[in-house]
Amino acid sequence: MSEAPAAPQAVSAERTGLLLKPPQPRAGWRLFPARVGAMCAVELQKLRHDRTELYTRAVQPALWLLIFGQTFTRIKAIPTDGIPYIDYLAPGIIAQSAMFIAIFYGIQIIWERDAGILNKLLVTPTPRSALITGKAFAAGVKSLVQAVVVILIAAVLGVALTWNPLELLGVAVVVVLGSAFFSCLSMTIAGIVLSRDRLMGFGQAITMPLFFGSNALYPLSVMPGWLQAVSKVNPLSYQVDALRGLLLGTPAHLALDFAVLFVAAALGIAAASSLLGRLAR
Repeated sequence: MSEAPAAPQAVSAERTGLLLKPPQPRAGWRLFPARVGAMCAVELQKLRHDRTELYTRAVQPALWLLIFGQTFTRIKAIPTDGIPYIDYLAPGIIAQSAMFIAIFYGIQIIWERDAGILNKLLVTPTPRSALITGKAFAAGVKSLVQAVVVILIAAVLGVALTWNPLELLGVAVVVVLGSAFFSCLSMTIAGIVLSRDRLMGFGQAITMPLFFGSNALYPLSVMPGWLQAVSKVNPLSYQVDALRGLLLGTPAHLALDFAVLFVAAALGIAAASSLLGRLAR
């Protein structure tokens, strides 16, 4: 009888290059930036289809600068330490227009809930904090486009702004951080009220107090004591202070301003993320 065929020798995985174990998935912290970027890109894609919002929202800051700014520059009723009032006003209007874009951002997430989009997003592996962060920074980019429009209008009106690239980069960071906070504030309120109509009411109720309770229109020195206390806990005041320091070169507390805006944005993301599940129920 012929001999039985010899058993084939085991071939090591190293020689064949085959993997005996499936590749390990990347850690969540490594995926987080990619998920945030994807969500931000999805939000910004909407601008390619409809830019009407950007055009219409440019009207209000233009009116503030053209009418309010030029009129009060001639009146000289508000002390601005020798700076023309329209120059003093321009950074405040940049912050105001960015806030007005971001403060109603929660309406969009309620619309996504009603359309069933939000539930589909929540069943994906994407962390809720990444969803909120992506939306927050998309609001920041939209506000940044608005800020560019206001800066160009101010330049046409003769406002003495800086064109230093590093300082303009700082302006962009300030605008994005401020908008991220206010958009997260809006999404947090959306997670509480759960209704577009209620959110519209809350948004209209807090936008003007936030604006007039800041240093956007007048310095802290002319405010009554109670309003100064409100201004010191208002993130918009720190945003305006940083914008004035960067754009006009006025004395500012940039380290404190950036720290407050960063912490406010982080707390806003945490609060909105914690309420996102409630919004989707």
